[in-house]
Amino acid sequence: MVKSGIIFGIVGFVLVLGSAVIFSPLCAPCWGLILGLAAGYLVGVFEKPTNNSNVIKRGAIAGAIAGGLVLVGALIGGIINASILNPADMAQIYEWLGVSGYSLDQTTIWAGQLGSAVCGGLLNVVLMAGMGAAGGALWWQIQGKNKPAESSIQY
Repeated sequence: MVKSGIIFGIVGFVLVLGSAVIFSPLCAPCWGLILGLAAGYLVGVFEKPTNNSNVIKRGAIAGAIAGGLVLVGALIGGIINASILNPADMAQIYEWLGVSGYSLDQTTIWAGQLGSAVCGGLLNVVLMAGMGAAGGALWWQIQGKNKPAESSIQY
């Protein structure tokens, strides 16, 4: 479960870091759905647990491990994004969207970026743990319950 969590945590770190820099840290939960499910499924592939509850529990832990690494990626992406944005650019974006009367300063931009990174990242840890459990259950339904019991294998 640790191996699966770290693999998808690194993949998620890179994806969330990139999307947080390009768009916003709020994009992180979108990646969590796919990566959490994949982390839980990969636990079954790697460990081949003997019962459904075992693979579900291990899948949830792998998803939470991956979610922790994704949280770090969202925070770094939020820091980079906040350092790139400036109030003049934000005013132009608001004007282009037809919103008037808003004035942002650099402190507000930093608070918004870091706040959304923390909230989105914590949501992602929970989301990825749940999807990891679902991925483990999915592995059990597809392959786990169909494997022969170890006591019935003839050598």
